[in-house]
Amino acid sequence: MSSPAPQAPSSGHFSATWPMLLCLLTGFALSQAYRTVASIMADGLRTDFGLSAQSLGSFAGLFGLSFGVAQLLMGIGMDIYGLRRTLVLTFPLTIAGAALSAFAPSYAWLMLGQLLIGVGCSPAFLACTMFIARHFPADRFAYFSGIAMGMGGLGLLFTGTPLAWLVQHMGWRSGFGLLALLSALSWLLIFFKVHEPTLASDSQPKPGFMQALKGFGSLLLLPHTWGIVLLGMVSYASFLTVRGLWLSPMLMDRYQFSLIATGNVALTASLISLFAPSLFGKLDPGPQKRRQRIARFALLMAGIFIVLALVHQASVSVALLLLMSSLSGYGTLLYADVRSSYPKEATGRALSIFTMAMFLGAALMQSLSGVVAGAAERHGLDIYLAVMLMIACMLGLGALAYWLIRPSALLKQASY
Repeated sequence: MSSPAPQAPSSGHFSATWPMLLCLLTGFALSQAYRTVASIMADGLRTDFGLSAQSLGSFAGLFGLSFGVAQLLMGIGMDIYGLRRTLVLTFPLTIAGAALSAFAPSYAWLMLGQLLIGVGCSPAFLACTMFIARHFPADRFAYFSGIAMGMGGLGLLFTGTPLAWLVQHMGWRSGFGLLALLSALSWLLIFFKVHEPTLASDSQPKPGFMQALKGFGSLLLLPHTWGIVLLGMVSYASFLTVRGLWLSPMLMDRYQFSLIATGNVALTASLISLFAPSLFGKLDPGPQKRRQRIARFALLMAGIFIVLALVHQASVSVALLLLMSSLSGYGTLLYADVRSSYPKEATGRALSIFTMAMFLGAALMQSLSGVVAGAAERHGLDIYLAVMLMIACMLGLGALAYWLIRPSALLKQASY
């Protein structure tokens, strides 16, 4: 995906682009909500469909799998057809998937709904990051991306106390019904309000499908891409696996929290995650020190998971979950590192690959956590101990790969 040379946006340009970015962020916020509903709905789904821990993990993981697999096509679509058209044509699948989930008569139909939701939401965040890359200053990319990620985290607030209250009083199907309605409103906002400003580079010929596909393939041939991809697959996935799947079951099973109480913890964690990305973006140390700092944050997160696995005290566990929410903002630095690790013309493709890695990793980790939990359950072991240690190991390996496989200065100057 091509990325234009940075321009110095005028104040008039900002006043025109900020409202459009806010409209795009409604779609991203809803995708955040969809990917974390499993935690609050877990108890109702287990009751209605008799789901095992492994089936619950598969349900949560399917969103990330379909979201991640679709990233490549979304990146190509944005390259050829533009951000708005790709999003407008794809997001209705989210509405259809949420409506189908609300009326799902069986687990199979519920999974089909998740598949549609994942594909429908797949361009939401990529559209926001590409919009920022195209229309905001290049040297403030980490800062503005952090703000966008924080504002998109408003969707996480919905899957805290508000969704817990709704599910407790009206059932999990009402949650999907409300999300379908909100998704329709978001689509209308984007359709009527988002009209991307024209840049000088837009007059250049658009690539064909095969040309765009080859552009992605050329990045995957670079060794340092895999260091970034391997950490990307486990960094966001680690937080999402706990926040979006195991937070509520763990607090309810280990400490007998009520559904509303777990919703309050999720809400507090989500409030923290609103501000963490922008703070990390503002404190970005720059390319020279950024990678070292990212690796340290990833290892620190792994340590938190180990403590969370071993300590069985409610107040300590809640404190660790909130600390985890604070540190999750270091993902903003990863996006900034992706941008600085490739030439300008490869920025869009690199961001698309990284986003794809994040959500394929989330699908893998959530599904694998279900397998690990199921195995622990069959052997009479603490499933949360097994899951948290698994996540810690994956984070540690991802941080090691990221630190060892670095981009060379020569590759950064090359043109892909």
